[in-house]
Amino acid sequence: MSTWYPPGLSGLLQELETFGEHNDATVQDRASKMLNITPDTGVFLSVLVRSMAARRVLEIGTSNGYSTVWLASAAAAVGGRVTTLDVEARKTQLAAHNLERAGLSGVVELRTGDAGALLAQGPAEHWDFIFLDADRKPYASWWPDLWRGLRPNGLLVVDNALSHAAEMEPLVERIRQEPRATHVLAPVGKGELMVLKSNP
Repeated sequence: MSTWYPPGLSGLLQELETFGEHNDATVQDRASKMLNITPDTGVFLSVLVRSMAARRVLEIGTSNGYSTVWLASAAAAVGGRVTTLDVEARKTQLAAHNLERAGLSGVVELRTGDAGALLAQGPAEHWDFIFLDADRKPYASWWPDLWRGLRPNGLLVVDNALSHAAEMEPLVERIRQEPRATHVLAPVGKGELMVLKSNP
């Protein structure tokens, strides 16, 4: 099955896919890898954002902006914006360049820094949609602020739920303890954990 791409972005996205695959096959240092989502995950995220009409989207783990292009294209289609954060300044610069090429700079706020600090300082019940694709070790400690920041009927999607299931287990255990959380694992790409926040 061929991948659907947002209009006008297929060339750039395919270029970034090839770049990410080649880069990650040739570098050893994890911080230098792009670790991009799969193309079918990009389509999946786009469908979710558009179907929810998610106007306030948060991404944690920008990398070179591959996933950000997918999210921003979908958010722009419904009048929304994306805030994206990465701990590596070099990757933020790469993402800025790629978003400019995609014509999406105007709908994305790029930040560099610690995600835990951003989440702790962020407003309550603000985000319609959160995509989490970063270093998995702190996920469980971020959970209270992730949950606080997500609006009722908002959706949290976490990548690598199948490929790194053991590393995800501390977060999953926190989610199980939240009575307002409905979660399901979608077998797309490397596994997408979807967490819906119900109304009080």
